[in-house]
Amino acid sequence: MAHPSQLGFQDAASPVMEELLHFHDHTLMIVFLISTLVLYIIVATVSTKLTNKYILDSQEIEIVWTILPAVILIMIALPSLRILYLMDEINDPHLTIKAMGHQWYWSYEYTDYEDLGFDSYMIQTQDLTPGQFRLLETDHRMIVPMESPIRVLVSAEDVLHSWTVPALGVKMDAVPGRLNQTAFIISRPGVYYGQCSEICGANHSFMPIVVEAVPLEHFESWSSLMLEEASL
Repeated sequence: MAHPSQLGFQDAASPVMEELLHFHDHTLMIVFLISTLVLYIIVATVSTKLTNKYILDSQEIEIVWTILPAVILIMIALPSLRILYLMDEINDPHLTIKAMGHQWYWSYEYTDYEDLGFDSYMIQTQDLTPGQFRLLETDHRMIVPMESPIRVLVSAEDVLHSWTVPALGVKMDAVPGRLNQTAFIISRPGVYYGQCSEICGANHSFMPIVVEAVPLEHFESWSSLMLEEASL
């Protein structure tokens, strides 16, 4: 998760987020090189009194500064399009979860099970235990198996929300009357935090998202326990 004075992204916990981090570094390096070149040209132009007729009027250099930006844009566009298609790819998910946004909490329904669902409310500051994070902890976490394709169906019951978990590279708008879907694979066990990223009213800041990834056998034990409690 994020920490104070952090300048970069959170550590990637899914293959898509790893691709996004690589693309960010790739693009940032191109921007850095362009900025350095432009700064050098500005300094050289301002600081020297010499001129050169081949620079003032040269078809060759005009060809270069026309073609070079096009090549740079292609170098940025192709990896970007590849990641966009990867983010939209949903192949045979092992588990489907429906996340519904409410004012101001999330509810989760495991659609592969007959009766497995719960509401997830933020834990109030006075109720936190040592080690829990203020404004980020919930009373019920979304438990998922690691290293398994997970599909999340996202919608809302009242106003616009956005289901966002930065470490997983997931951000999907929750729109009333519309069912959006996203998918991810969590690479390692852990607890991953997110928040609603669409201004949705007075308590917009108080509807966190907590995703906990566990080994498959632990997930099966948890789901069996939840189903037993629901049947009582």
